[in-house]
Amino acid sequence: MKTPRPLLIGENYSKEPDMGIWKEEGAMDFYKRMEKVCHMIPYGKAATYGQIALLCGRPRNARQVGYALSHKNLDGQIPAWRIVNSSGFLSGAASFEYPETQRLLLMGEGVKVSPENRVDLKKYGWKSTFEDAMELRGIFEREGI
Repeated sequence: MKTPRPLLIGENYSKEPDMGIWKEEGAMDFYKRMEKVCHMIPYGKAATYGQIALLCGRPRNARQVGYALSHKNLDGQIPAWRIVNSSGFLSGAASFEYPETQRLLLMGEGVKVSPENRVDLKKYGWKSTFEDAMELRGIFEREGI
């Protein structure tokens, strides 16, 4: 077994794949990126935690997206109601004062939510594109995040 070389300042032994277009930085940069991505979700659409993490350049950090939405979005400036789990279930109750808030906000945008609190991602899912990823790359580079 090969012994890994010592880390240089700013490096880590992350097992995440190199996304090529994103620079690796600390958690605060991830949160800043996440906020930018969340603001790109179109009105009347929903995105998944994993989709947000992928667009931030950290495809295995879906749980960190959920954590950030419930702990870092205290002022409600991030449209957290548009983010659901990978099956379309509303799972953001920790981000809101009342459990029904996410459902009501989505319905207010015309997104149908089933009685089981599920969104049909085929119909209402945000189909982020390569162009969206490249736009985000430019934003991340300009803002140094």
